[in-house]
Amino acid sequence: MLKIIEEFSEYIGANLGINKVYIKLTILTVLVILFFDILKFIIRKMYSKLPVSDKKKYFRNRKIKISLTIFCWIVIIIVWKEQIKSLMTLISFVSAAITIALKELIFNFFAGMYINAKKIFEIEDRIEIKGIKGDVITMHSLGFEMLEIADGNEYEQSTGKIVHIPNSCVFSEPTKNFTKAFKYIWDEIKINVELDSNIEETKNTIYNILSSIETLKEIPQKMENQVDDVTVQYRIYYNKLSPIIYTRITDSHIELSLRYLVHPKKIRMVQDEIYLKVLEEYKKGNIKLYKV
Repeated sequence: MLKIIEEFSEYIGANLGINKVYIKLTILTVLVILFFDILKFIIRKMYSKLPVSDKKKYFRNRKIKISLTIFCWIVIIIVWKEQIKSLMTLISFVSAAITIALKELIFNFFAGMYINAKKIFEIEDRIEIKGIKGDVITMHSLGFEMLEIADGNEYEQSTGKIVHIPNSCVFSEPTKNFTKAFKYIWDEIKINVELDSNIEETKNTIYNILSSIETLKEIPQKMENQVDDVTVQYRIYYNKLSPIIYTRITDSHIELSLRYLVHPKKIRMVQDEIYLKVLEEYKKGNIKLYKV
């Protein structure tokens, strides 16, 4: 194999007037990259058939991909080591020009190191940056990708679009992380009832609805444990973690604001369940909904 590469390099070099050493090294580099790409493909196919969760498959495949990429670069450096030494002098003269030309790439690379070191966000976190909200689905040395949530979508549902964001944006734009300290956020919905409603009984009915939803039952206790865990790092505290209903009187009706903790990815499902149960109580005559 090496003899064939040697002969081919000599032939190309003689015809193009290029040093055959560089042609040989270029061919070897291409072969190394192809070898590792094929290896990654084979491993990905093997992992796709394993009887484990998609989450485990993804993280295992990501670790292997990173490891093989590192090994690939090590092999390429070994292949080019003699030429790298001879190029060091030339590089020292053009390094300033290269730095200017690759400023954004370098900036993004170090921003990526900062993101990983400070854990600003991780894969599966829900974040908002540059006015774009979404779930982080992959992270690279120069950027990361998010599964977008529709702009102005109060139900926190995905559009199915993948957005690429350069790492350097974390230095120039505020970054909201919805799941870094806690897995749950406060959601609030409004229910309008008639002015002559028995507010105490109406609130009790709605509290019973909230307490009957399995998705919400254990969240206050889980949230309390999470608050205890992060108080060393963050100055965060809550006086009340269980659902609460606030009352507001308007000219025509009474506005009840339901505030409760929920996982950001389950907001719409929970709201749907609450509204359906409110409608059931309305039909039973336990809640007098306001009709415009």
